[in-house]
Amino acid sequence: MEMPPPLTPNPNTDESARSWCIGLHLSGFSGILLGWSLMHIIAPLAIWLIKRSDSPEIDATGKEVLNFQISYSIYTAISIALCFVLVGFVILPIVLVTWIVCMVIAAVRTSNGESYRYPLTIRFLR
Repeated sequence: MEMPPPLTPNPNTDESARSWCIGLHLSGFSGILLGWSLMHIIAPLAIWLIKRSDSPEIDATGKEVLNFQISYSIYTAISIALCFVLVGFVILPIVLVTWIVCMVIAAVRTSNGESYRYPLTIRFLR
């Protein structure tokens, strides 16, 4: 009976997966850098689709980031609509500051080796 070949180390080390996860969290800023478009969703979606098979951590982080970006896009749209009744002018800055702060916290926690679940996120992808 022939022995199976020895397991080779995964070329995507833990550090590489962590770097991709940090990049996923920070990719939401592409919406700011490239104009207020859907880039804050398209950039993490592209990274996740390309790298999700490399690591379960990247797959889970990609889903979390996409859920967060989609949820906060919805919250932003609702806040903009509420500007017509003036209450949105108070809510919109809160939503935008929360969006930025959450992405920074997620990137910092991920760089420290911790997982991060975004608050108030609708779970579209599981």
